[in-house]
Amino acid sequence: MNADMSFTHLVMQASLLAQLVLLILVVASVFSWAVILSKRKLLAQTAREAQQFEDQFWSGGSLDELYQRQRHQPGNQGLAAIFVAGYEEYERQQSMAHVDTDDQIAAVQRQMRVVQVREIERLEEGLSLLATIGSTSPYVGLFGTVWGIMNAFISIGNVKQASLATVAPGIAEALIATAMGLFAAIPAVIAYNFFTRGTEKMESRFSTFTEEMIGIIDRGLRANAKQK
Repeated sequence: MNADMSFTHLVMQASLLAQLVLLILVVASVFSWAVILSKRKLLAQTAREAQQFEDQFWSGGSLDELYQRQRHQPGNQGLAAIFVAGYEEYERQQSMAHVDTDDQIAAVQRQMRVVQVREIERLEEGLSLLATIGSTSPYVGLFGTVWGIMNAFISIGNVKQASLATVAPGIAEALIATAMGLFAAIPAVIAYNFFTRGTEKMESRFSTFTEEMIGIIDRGLRANAKQK
């Protein structure tokens, strides 16, 4: 490739506004990939920890023993955090006298729902940034392209005879902005859709566990109420 038409040369010879557009798109791409890598790790870790916890939960052991183990573990997240919050509220309700069983169950359910929402919000962090980068980067790149093409046509008007060799660098410089816009947007859009589906699956998993836990607590509270 001719040195005058190399990518580096075209970027260095671009106008200040075009260089600013390219810089914005490069920074957006860097932020996008940082979110992608961290979110991929977070979802994989959450799914792995959820599977491990469910194996312990359905192993047939005592829920109180499971609670004692989980409550002393630092940084409980996901299903473990939902379980600990629900069981703590369950024990608190059991210590209260003359409280309707339905009210006790509702209190436990509310507490678990609060933690569940908090966990989903943690998983959704960064998705809005991916959505913003994915939706705006092509337009930012298009703006740089329009600006570059406009400058190229102005340059054509300033010469008596225009040839392909004259206009090619300006057009190529302009199209680089479009390419950079797509380079930033495409991974962000793909990752956003992928992580959104992953988060929805985890939310469904959290909701299913909450309902199953509430069912177990419901039976336990009603059994205790009959014994009193």
